[in-house]
Amino acid sequence: MFLKEMEQEAETTRKMLQRVPDDRLDWQPHKKSMTMGRLATHIAELPSWVKMALETDELDFNASTYVPKVVKNNNELLELLENSLTEGKDSLVKAKDDILSKTWVMRGGDTIYSKSTKGEVIRMTYCQIVHHRAQLGVYLRLLDIPIPGSYGPSADENNF
Repeated sequence: MFLKEMEQEAETTRKMLQRVPDDRLDWQPHKKSMTMGRLATHIAELPSWVKMALETDELDFNASTYVPKVVKNNNELLELLENSLTEGKDSLVKAKDDILSKTWVMRGGDTIYSKSTKGEVIRMTYCQIVHHRAQLGVYLRLLDIPIPGSYGPSADENNF
């Protein structure tokens, strides 16, 4: 079930990320907003969270050595997406259903932010992809870049 959904959402995510222009990676709609490059990179990295959910029991932000990827152009962005999708899909293919009910924790040292099943973390990851993809759609719209359809044609594709 999760594999099929990942493949379906990957098509929409790929179409959206293909629209990110190389010369606008540093653009942001507000000083508190991520830059377009950071937002797009986050979207491209999210499928790899499936692997993290399945192959670890927690994420401790205080102990994490994670450094966000930096892309210089759209080709690197799309390559990052494909690598993340491969990681996520490979982990899903290897996983047994019973692992989905095991607990996974997100924390910052002693502070627990969430405690969920691994299956719930995968669902949250997919929701994050959709959420941030919609954010990216607003960025693109503000720059007059046509938006691709997600679950049907967009206003740009149908001239609404």
